[in-house]
Amino acid sequence: MKTLQKLIKFIVPIIIIFIGCSSEENIQTELKSDVKETASNLSARAGLKPIGSGVMMQAFYWDVPAGGTWWQTVESKVQDWSNAGIDAIWLPPVTKAQNGAFSMGYDPFDYYDFGEYNQMGSVETRFGSKSELQSLIGEAHNAQLSVIADIVINHNSGGDSEVNPINGQSNWTDFNPLSGKFFRTYNDFHPNGIHNNDSGAFGGFPDLCHHQNYVQDWLWKNPESVAKYYKNVIGFDGWRFDYVKGFEPWVVKDWKNEVGGFSVGEYWDGNAGTLDWWTSQAEVSAFDFACYYRMRDAFEGNDLNHLNDDMLWKRNSTRAVTFVTNHDTDEIFSGKMLAYAYILTHEGYPTIFYQDYEEWLNKERLNNLIWIHNNLASGTTNILYTDNDEYVAKRNGQNSAGLVVYINNSNSWQERWVETNWSNTLIKDYTGHSNWEPVTQSGRWVKIQVPPKSYSVWAPK
Repeated sequence: MKTLQKLIKFIVPIIIIFIGCSSEENIQTELKSDVKETASNLSARAGLKPIGSGVMMQAFYWDVPAGGTWWQTVESKVQDWSNAGIDAIWLPPVTKAQNGAFSMGYDPFDYYDFGEYNQMGSVETRFGSKSELQSLIGEAHNAQLSVIADIVINHNSGGDSEVNPINGQSNWTDFNPLSGKFFRTYNDFHPNGIHNNDSGAFGGFPDLCHHQNYVQDWLWKNPESVAKYYKNVIGFDGWRFDYVKGFEPWVVKDWKNEVGGFSVGEYWDGNAGTLDWWTSQAEVSAFDFACYYRMRDAFEGNDLNHLNDDMLWKRNSTRAVTFVTNHDTDEIFSGKMLAYAYILTHEGYPTIFYQDYEEWLNKERLNNLIWIHNNLASGTTNILYTDNDEYVAKRNGQNSAGLVVYINNSNSWQERWVETNWSNTLIKDYTGHSNWEPVTQSGRWVKIQVPPKSYSVWAPK
């Protein structure tokens, strides 16, 4: 998550909410009504593409246009994305945050305000209203796409000031959300009567204590918990956990075991061994930051030998979500298309960044790579050759014939003899970058070529 600049503290009217038998009944009635209204949406989810069968789209970037139109923007694109081979979309944090209509959502205040309560200076979130969000999710499901929620549970923001008797200091930990759900006080944050801190605080925000039963109940355990409300009422299918370095892996594991759904953590670390450790502890996937940094070294540093280095997908491809850039990194480097050719032909679950797809790169070429990923890129991987400028690898095939990918970071055409999995077989470059159609020898060797600063992908014709 981007390091947020210090947010302006809004003066929030103190709303006194009486919680007695009648209000409890009203909440339960409202929940049952919401669940009933979404029952048809839940039954329709059986027709979704399996997550991991295609490619994930990160359906936002940092500072998308404010004004409450983003959900409509994304809704207009989901069918085209599905047609291209996308199987899931990852949305930004969807509920009201301290900075109201200007927030990207990473400073969460009310986990149940999806853009319907007038608090934190606005009714809608930066992205739109609750009804617009549910319309987007419904349209995504109609397009067979799963919807991944960005969940920020390390820290909160926007509470009123109160004295914490543990340390005698005033903190912004008195949360009175207008949704009437998940009120919080100093005892739900650090320090408290259980311990002073956990794995890590972020940006000076109040740090939630996940060892408190009350916090666990509201986040994932109770029938009205954040996790169950997101899944059963709003319609989310999976989770992207923000800043998981800030709390222990068991939190994500418990959440996933309680409510299910695809889960991936943002453990920002370039060490493949550390990522492998975290995924084994949390029993979910992680973004492959090791792969991200090695690609940057390879394509920006002009040394493709770095693609031989350790990455999470090489240790456990079923837990690796690969990416070229995201809302936190989003720098433009010269080898982006080569990097996409890498992740879309290799193991792991690849992610495409919204601006790369819709604004910055060649959409036709990306769609071609998505097709290659979904139709040719299966089986184990063997690296056939690397040097500073050239990289050749093959996928051995599982539900397809496999492929050979040839990446060239030099300024001239390159040719190379490689050993394939195919004997006496006519092959072609499925990217269209080469018009060669060679026949492999009886010993499975063949000469292939690749244009400058480009890539080719070879498989039986």
